[in-house]
Amino acid sequence: MSHHLLEAIQLCHRYADGTEALRGLDFCIHHGESVALVGANGAGKSTLLQHLNGTLLPTSGAVKVGEVTVCKETLRDIRRTVGMVFQDPDDQLFMSTVFEDVAFGPRNLGLPAADVALRVQQALARVEIGHLAHKPPFRLSGGEKRRAAIATVLSMSPDVLVLDEPSAGLDPRSRRQLIGLLKEFRHTKLIATHDLDLVLDLCDRTLVMHQGKLMADGPTREIFADAALLEACHLEKPFSMQGCPVCGRT
Repeated sequence: MSHHLLEAIQLCHRYADGTEALRGLDFCIHHGESVALVGANGAGKSTLLQHLNGTLLPTSGAVKVGEVTVCKETLRDIRRTVGMVFQDPDDQLFMSTVFEDVAFGPRNLGLPAADVALRVQQALARVEIGHLAHKPPFRLSGGEKRRAAIATVLSMSPDVLVLDEPSAGLDPRSRRQLIGLLKEFRHTKLIATHDLDLVLDLCDRTLVMHQGKLMADGPTREIFADAALLEACHLEKPFSMQGCPVCGRT
């Protein structure tokens, strides 16, 4: 494995209707980094995420995981290396029980039943929902579904976690628990989110997208302190960096 795990090289994607969703993206995410991907709706974030595990393939340019280029021939290995957690957990939970959902990936790898069971046990323990193993996913709370969706990815033992809006729809307590959980992970992480305060808690580095282009890549607090950049990309400062409306202090 190379010293970096995720790299985009002049990455472009044009949809069939002619929409240019990605326009010449270049970045490299190194081993163990926790990186945020931010931008207004329509900036191209979801399109980019879909390129990282081969759900979409580039119109031109390339995505590399380690030294392996993402293409049709490498999808099996790429999807074992890059774990994708979708914005809506219901897109990831479709079996009759949480155990069966978390076991789905390892079983498709052809692992023995004992190894599958061990992976499921370890993944559920990691997200602290072992007691929910035999519960139907539709009976879980929003926060429990989010943890179960993460467990389905962890059971595949990925090197990289890609999360799309992980805090969407969570109540404050569930959101706080999720942040604590993600802080414990030592995976390389790319987190696409509108929750900029979550970014401050989890990511030292931030990528900013606007209209399919990468507008900035740098230390998170420097990015969020750049008022002109945020205005140009239709973003606002995290609440914790905004001044008090009464006294003006941050």
